[in-house]
Amino acid sequence: MRKFILTVLILGLIGAPAFYILTQPERAAPSQVPGGTPDLANGKTVFFAGGCASCHAVPGQDDRLLLGGGLKLESPVGTFTAPNISPDPDKGIGSWTEEQFATALLRGTSPAGEHYYPAFPYTTYQHAAPADIRDLFAFIRTLKPSANVPEAHQFPFELWPVRRGMGLWKLLYLNGAPIEPATGETAERGRYLVEAFGHCGECHSPRSFTGAVVEAKRNAGGTMPNGDKVPNLTPGKDGLEEWTEEDIALFLADGTTPEGDVVGGEMGQVIKNTSQLAESDRKAISLYLKSLKPIDP
Repeated sequence: MRKFILTVLILGLIGAPAFYILTQPERAAPSQVPGGTPDLANGKTVFFAGGCASCHAVPGQDDRLLLGGGLKLESPVGTFTAPNISPDPDKGIGSWTEEQFATALLRGTSPAGEHYYPAFPYTTYQHAAPADIRDLFAFIRTLKPSANVPEAHQFPFELWPVRRGMGLWKLLYLNGAPIEPATGETAERGRYLVEAFGHCGECHSPRSFTGAVVEAKRNAGGTMPNGDKVPNLTPGKDGLEEWTEEDIALFLADGTTPEGDVVGGEMGQVIKNTSQLAESDRKAISLYLKSLKPIDP
């Protein structure tokens, strides 16, 4: 028994420092905080491409630009609540610096130096261009502040070792690889909008037991926590095979399917965002989705 206790103590002395070092929260690199004069028009485009209002607007309110938070996101491990990201200096992010904002999106680290849980899709936002993050931050700062205080997350494991342990998860799934922010009515522009800001794959992909997107099946359809199936976005037989590029672009504009139905529910909220994009961006997204390799779920 004494030998066992001694072994445990030795492993603890070795493991604790290793855990602390490996799980150290990272900040955005200086090159990822470009400075300069923001482009507010581009910031507005990024805002809608990223679907910020869908999660961070107060549920049930008419003003989708009042970002007081409060939306509840159910998951197998508990309920996450979207925070206030309005420019309010006390309840929102009005006191944040551009570097702190970039760190949150690119590295999933809070201004307090804690890991965010990946219910905040920073594994997608990590691919964003620094200039777009700068412009998005500047646009959000022009919006009306909200003093709303959302409820805290509700799950049974909100303990320091668990949150700190997200650093190990990030070692596996947060590579920081950028995607070229192409322009114009091109598939490359569509890829950037879908994979760097639109985070379509966060819902439209299956997940592994670790909660991460299965990369080999990205965009091939997923399952919501309530069991609802999410469609396949690749041009396979059970996906967008029968949809033309024009069909997809129209759907992103007003939610109308090729059969004449109008989408509702959570996808209806997405359409409220994509309808605000330029027609060329919606066409670029359609070009990209039709260019994907067909994948069966």
